[in-house]
Amino acid sequence: MTFQKYRLLALVTCIGMFLVLIAGVLVTNTDSGRGCGSDWPLCHGKFVPAYTVESMVEYSHRMISGIVGLLVGATYLVTRFWKPARKKENLLYAGGALLFTVMQAGLGAMAVVWEQSSLVLALHFGISLFAFTCTWLLYALVKRQTQPLSTQESTNHAKVRPPAAVTLPKGLFRSIIALLVYCYGVIYLGAYIRHTESGGACDGWPLCNGEVIPELTGTIGIAFAHRLAALLVLVLVLILVIYIRKTVGKTSELASIANKALILVVLQIFSGGLLSFTLSNEDVYIFTGLIHTIIISALFTMLVLLAIRTRQLSHE
Repeated sequence: MTFQKYRLLALVTCIGMFLVLIAGVLVTNTDSGRGCGSDWPLCHGKFVPAYTVESMVEYSHRMISGIVGLLVGATYLVTRFWKPARKKENLLYAGGALLFTVMQAGLGAMAVVWEQSSLVLALHFGISLFAFTCTWLLYALVKRQTQPLSTQESTNHAKVRPPAAVTLPKGLFRSIIALLVYCYGVIYLGAYIRHTESGGACDGWPLCNGEVIPELTGTIGIAFAHRLAALLVLVLVLILVIYIRKTVGKTSELASIANKALILVVLQIFSGGLLSFTLSNEDVYIFTGLIHTIIISALFTMLVLLAIRTRQLSHE
């Protein structure tokens, strides 16, 4: 094993976990969750499922998840037993990816064998998101570790302020963690809406059924609450960006990460509007749902990275 091969393994695992996320969204958007009946890991008792859209989508999701599960396991074993990679942060991300992958597989199996409520099904996406985030963080870390020292130094001098020169405000890390927890809650609410098919309760965008404040009952209230919660994420991230730029510096690493998070929030809101306009067109809705998921996954990962780097810089 070499660091280049280790880096490639981390990259393939990260891409694989991203595909698991996408496949899971396809299962939900095509209503294929029961495509294999109540059998697991087989599909209607067979290794090769019947050639229906629902069974093929669901079984493909299982196959991808199984392959990626093996990759995650291999990545953890290499990280744990290959001495050059056996570092505390590497083990944290590799172990986290393994833990959340096992949880995701277990929850997925239970959802098939025993029909679960929408509250539990929505949690499945949240766990998958944590697993993907861990694989991405591991790859980003290994990439930095394999980058030539001269390149790292030139990048630091050219783009970001050296860590030793950064003085972080007290409470910044806790504020980012609070934002991260809130963002996860918004993501969970969005997943719940998808599983309960409540997205169509608010007709039109940005207004809900042509009203600034609609009747807050039933599914309408849930869909409207998600829109308000997403808007608040934008406001909070914007405040965070301004605060970091003023206190830490416009050219700092943290400001760069926060700026990317702000861009992703804006894109996420517009993708939500696009999603609402395509609800009546199932063929297009599948793709707009994927776009929505990709952006929110990138946003959550960016906020996690911001929290980690803030914590690390505060201890340097």
